[in-house]
Amino acid sequence: MNYWPLLGVAVIVVGFVLRFNPVLVVVTAALGSGLLAGLSVPALLALLGNSFVASRMLLIFVLTLPAIGLLERAGLREHAQRWMARLQGLTLARLLTGYLLLRQLLAMLGLTGVAGPAQTVRPLLAPMAEAAAEKILPTLDDADRDELRAIAAATDNIGRFFGEDVFIALGAVLLIQAFYAQHGIALSPLAIAIWALPTAIAAFAIQSLRVWLYQRRLRQRAAGDRARAVD
Repeated sequence: MNYWPLLGVAVIVVGFVLRFNPVLVVVTAALGSGLLAGLSVPALLALLGNSFVASRMLLIFVLTLPAIGLLERAGLREHAQRWMARLQGLTLARLLTGYLLLRQLLAMLGLTGVAGPAQTVRPLLAPMAEAAAEKILPTLDDADRDELRAIAAATDNIGRFFGEDVFIALGAVLLIQAFYAQHGIALSPLAIAIWALPTAIAAFAIQSLRVWLYQRRLRQRAAGDRARAVD
């Protein structure tokens, strides 16, 4: 067995550790592995071209990043924070729980690309969560803001991960069905999706409780700060 093509993995590791250009590192690793595997240059170029054409739909997601960057440069995050500050009845727990519910429902319908970390969490949800937390505890430090952003990102991931398994046409559901079929167990995608529903409900309840507990911890800190200010 020829192990030399595995040197491409080492090229990627070293390139990322040294923080070289990721595109250059990946292309160099692919070319090196292909040549070491015995592929000719025309065959290697044809393979790279076919792989690019087969995955061209991924460019749709790449194109969203410049759009989000332009919106942020135009002040989208600041507008979201000001908008959140004016909504007195919308607390941190209500904001994140409502987003979690919406994210799960959309994922259950197969609309997993409607929201996400790049297009929703970073420019909208995280700034709104920070503004909601500042209404509870005005003295937020950098560690608090990082934790809030992590909670917002986790809320998005949990909503999608546990919601998409309820969608019967998802690849993961079909993979589960094929796995059981290989072992002589006949399951329909609908049955798998229905059995995933209790897990999605449990994930929603657990994450909502975590968000509520975090909000209560902020309120306790704010009460402690007010008590020390009075003393």
